[in-house]
Amino acid sequence: MTHALPLLPIVEAAEIRAARASAAPIVALESTIITHGMPYPRNLETARAVEAEVRASGAVPATIAVIEGRIRIGLEPAALDQLAQARGVAKLSRADLAACLAQGGTGSTTVAATMICAARAGIAVFATGGIGGVHRGAEQSFDISADLQELAQTPVTVVAAGAKAILDLPKTLEVLETLGVPVIAVGQDAFPAFWSRDSGLRAPLRMDDPAMIARAHAMRAALGLPGGQLVANPIPGDAEIAAQTLAPLIAQAQAEAAAAGITSKAVTPFLLQRLFELTEGRTLEANIALVRNNARLAARIAAAFIAPA
Repeated sequence: MTHALPLLPIVEAAEIRAARASAAPIVALESTIITHGMPYPRNLETARAVEAEVRASGAVPATIAVIEGRIRIGLEPAALDQLAQARGVAKLSRADLAACLAQGGTGSTTVAATMICAARAGIAVFATGGIGGVHRGAEQSFDISADLQELAQTPVTVVAAGAKAILDLPKTLEVLETLGVPVIAVGQDAFPAFWSRDSGLRAPLRMDDPAMIARAHAMRAALGLPGGQLVANPIPGDAEIAAQTLAPLIAQAQAEAAAAGITSKAVTPFLLQRLFELTEGRTLEANIALVRNNARLAARIAAAFIAPA
């Protein structure tokens, strides 16, 4: 007995429908930063500010989430406000996105899940804070973010301030290379480390022109290559926290997580919260600055996709 595939339940906000009708550039935005990244009301303020940065830079923001079993491409103000205050929201990645949809559930989208939804909606550019990657101690825990595999197979250009600084960045770059993911630094040769501009590692590629980044994305498609590309956009200099300042604090937070037996999806939220506490809130302010900066660059890249050649 065969079963017909269900129709994918995608609902677009009015602003997104209007953008498509006018061929305006669209930038996807994740929702995990809203539900798991910051406390209310700072999360709502930041989400609105990031959307405003996209609009001010000439594109239309599409914040993505799953609400009552439907993929929402763009959230109306009331829906965004409700999501920012919601409790018990699932954190969705590739492994559980389909199950949440099938069960009529509600969840925020991680980098991987946002890429999947954006690609299905025909959106090629996505702005986030930082991607996941290889966790420290992964040689024992095998804790590697699904974001890396998603970059290798889903054709979306992801603009981020590198990978999160709590990760093993050399191993993360090695895995990205093995998976064939282009890692493109913007404005510098160094690979950024989220809250810090320089991880001490050299980025494999550098492109400072948004139009060239868009062309590289299109050229991968022309070659028949799967996957997207990671655009590593360093945090603005006036907002960064020096890597040497963060290193002992990250080590302390990692040790506390290990002692408490925290694993899997719970690791990153725990570490980010402890670093917020240990830096007296500086990491949160840096996070907001870098994601707004990424939104601006993503909008310029998205505009280049539809500009005349």
